[in-house]
Amino acid sequence: MDNLTAGRRWAALLALSLGGFGLGLTEFVAMGLLPEIASDLLPADYARSHADAVATAGWMITIYALGVVIGAPTIAAMTARAARRRLVLSLLGLMVVGTAASALAPTFELVLAGRFVAALAHGAYFGAAGILAANILGPGNQGKGVAMVIGGLTAANLLGVPLITALGQSQGWRAAYLAVAAVFALTLVAVLVTVPAVAAAPGGSPRAELAAFRSPQVWLVAATVAIGTSGFFAVNSYVAPVTTQITGLSSSTVPWVMAVMGLGMTAGIAVGGVAADWNLRRTVLIGFIAMLASVVVFAATAAHPAGLFLGAFLTGAASLFIVPALQALLIAAAPDAQLMGAAVNQSSLNIANSIGAALGGAAIAAGWGYLSSAWLGVALTVIGLLLALLSFRHKAPAPTDNREPVTV
Repeated sequence: MDNLTAGRRWAALLALSLGGFGLGLTEFVAMGLLPEIASDLLPADYARSHADAVATAGWMITIYALGVVIGAPTIAAMTARAARRRLVLSLLGLMVVGTAASALAPTFELVLAGRFVAALAHGAYFGAAGILAANILGPGNQGKGVAMVIGGLTAANLLGVPLITALGQSQGWRAAYLAVAAVFALTLVAVLVTVPAVAAAPGGSPRAELAAFRSPQVWLVAATVAIGTSGFFAVNSYVAPVTTQITGLSSSTVPWVMAVMGLGMTAGIAVGGVAADWNLRRTVLIGFIAMLASVVVFAATAAHPAGLFLGAFLTGAASLFIVPALQALLIAAAPDAQLMGAAVNQSSLNIANSIGAALGGAAIAAGWGYLSSAWLGVALTVIGLLLALLSFRHKAPAPTDNREPVTV
């Protein structure tokens, strides 16, 4: 990568980040459009009970998360010997097809199927693109490389999600997802033009990648991510109904709440990437404490407009601050299977997404109110903090091949 000009280097990083932007759109737009999706795809349920229909529409979030959980480690194992640029291009192609299919499908069940197909590429993309970005930046920049790609996701929440949410509210949710498919198509072209070819990691093989699962530390850190970050998703998944039904604001306010949450994510990821390269464990600890405090603030104050916006900003900032450190921690737990470590992080984050959306939806459907999801998130974040402290008692293994070691 040393022969790249500064311009080409930044163009390649921006292209990879654009993929993160598209993934942020496809993952988070559903959260702002659940009422529109429910009324269009589940009209009988919506007429009978808005809350029940919205909770059912939450499967748009859950099924996507499950697709990531399945796709990320599977694709990481199957493509261990694949050239990284070729892998990223293939994943982008799958996202284009799956997202367009979900936008055009006539029934709720087929829409879920399209979402599942698109989701298969999600985790593997963040893993492969994050490793590519780290290689482009050079040694010692793993956290910054991850932050560059995930920074696209935060930009999506700051700018793209509010705009696409507004588009979906005015032109229909299908128009929103067709726009997302177009972003993935643009990313594919940008990566093809700007990102240099990168070979697979030395010694990479499906067997080596799958061997990561023999490490108890991998499972422990994965559980920390899956449970600990689900508190954020319990908040984020139901921002739209909280805004309209609890705070009493109009649906046109939802994109603004999403934008403020995205602003928090942007601030969090900018600091979190640097902090992860400075001290992984301390960053994880600070991140969980901040996440716990932010979810409490949201749950306690979201009934008031100022509290809603403050809580949205703080939860966004805390949730993304911790992500680069968690991914680096998982890679450190599997130094001979770095692609699998990155993929498992994405799987775990989307298990968190699934847990937060599903348990939050169940609490709402049980009649406990829309804010019950956020209070449930407080308990989940506490469990994550305890798991993180437990994981710190184990030392990360050293790599056995010629890959660079990851320090913790």
